Amino acid sequence: MSPTVLFAVVIAYFAILLGVAWITSRNANNDSFFIGNKSSNWMLVAFGMVGTSLSGVTFISVPGAVGITSFTYFQIILGHLLGYFVIAFVLLPLYYRLNVTSIYHYLDTRLGRKSYKTGAAFFILSRTLGATARLYLVVKILQDAILDGLHVPFWVTALVIIVMILLYTYEGGVKTIVWTDTLQTTCMLAGLVICVVYLLDSLNLSFTQSLAQMDQRGLSTIFSTDVNSKQFWLKQILAGMFIAIAMTGMDQEMMQKNISVKTLADSQKNIIVLSFIMLGVVLLFLFLGGLLHLFAPVVGVTATGDKLFPAIVLGHLPAMVQIIFIIALISALFPSADGAITALTSSFCIDILGMKRRDDMTEDAKNRLRKRVHLTFAALFLLLVMVFKWADNPSMIGLILKIASYTYGPLLGLFAFGMMTRRVVNDGMVPAIAIAAPLLCFAIDAWQKSLFGGYEVGLELLIINGALTFAGLWLVSAPASRDLKAA
Repeated sequence: MSPTVLFAVVIAYFAILLGVAWITSRNANNDSFFIGNKSSNWMLVAFGMVGTSLSGVTFISVPGAVGITSFTYFQIILGHLLGYFVIAFVLLPLYYRLNVTSIYHYLDTRLGRKSYKTGAAFFILSRTLGATARLYLVVKILQDAILDGLHVPFWVTALVIIVMILLYTYEGGVKTIVWTDTLQTTCMLAGLVICVVYLLDSLNLSFTQSLAQMDQRGLSTIFSTDVNSKQFWLKQILAGMFIAIAMTGMDQEMMQKNISVKTLADSQKNIIVLSFIMLGVVLLFLFLGGLLHLFAPVVGVTATGDKLFPAIVLGHLPAMVQIIFIIALISALFPSADGAITALTSSFCIDILGMKRRDDMTEDAKNRLRKRVHLTFAALFLLLVMVFKWADNPSMIGLILKIASYTYGPLLGLFAFGMMTRRVVNDGMVPAIAIAAPLLCFAIDAWQKSLFGGYEVGLELLIINGALTFAGLWLVSAPASRDLKAA
């Protein structure tokens, strides 16, 4: 299909987003931006969070990885299910009881101001790197599919997309994102279903016949029983549980949408519904991956990994399916990028700059400051997208999970120590411990063959990171006084 037509589709889709943003951001203020005035509908939040949780990386990388890891990614999602229950019944009651705007305020009340700043800083680091990695993947595909044909440079494509995101999040923040994420999740899932149906029809296979062919080619294995493998089922499920707890329950971007719901009960319903929707959606993505690997030899496609899905759709499927794919792709892109920029702005303003505590600033001055921070993060996103283009990693989902293992581990350790012990930590030592733990994990990862022989350390590196942080905090802490224990 002509790049000009595909580009027109992108512009039309974005115009719809702007219309939604204009309607939802009227009379918006800082509370609207940060927590949606605590008036978000829990069903909309649950459905919209599917798009945020999956992102363009899941849309592209999970199907592409089926040729290497079969359906074993589903083990991680089963772990997510366990993690979401911990979030619903342990973390959310804590956040609602404290009535927080930033979830890292808990670290301030429990461990101290430097612990609070450390937690917020690690969130900012992790979400910035993770979100820009996701953004890069989708920008690259749009560049290859559309903008190269129009002779538009990559950096211009990245800039335009970031400006688009800025335009519809600049005023409304969370209040707008709850609605735009719902629209975008709908488009993404519709695109997924249509691609599955079309591929089944093109292969002239029923659902059961396609599964049988996948099984013959070793594409549909869910559980790995090799203890030494990175895909061993117990390792993956445990890692998936802690990934969900850290990357959702201890992540300001994900939690600011949950705490924008009026009551704790509705917020809990949101998380539980999300957890079961995710099971079905990821299974469908894996099934799509199996179909793509069955279809590729038929049409002579040799692309693998992240390049497989775009190569088949844009090179061998009809124009209408290409349009649906592009809409679904950008629908997968925006929920992860718009929420990230908004959450990073919120965390930096509230946690690092202390905006909520600044009685010397008028509401208008706070509003201007928040907008400057928002623009600064947008510029940082552009810079990091260009860095990822230079690095050009072949599988972005592996890279993103690796980044999470290093950067969310200290958050996991900080929250666990605060909730599981009553000890008083030496707050001044916390930043050093939070930095030391990931560095030790880097050494473990680099020297794992010498340390463990045939055993491969995979995503459980996040658990190790959290445990090292916890141990370090224990070493620099003392038993609580009797008064504190009573409290």
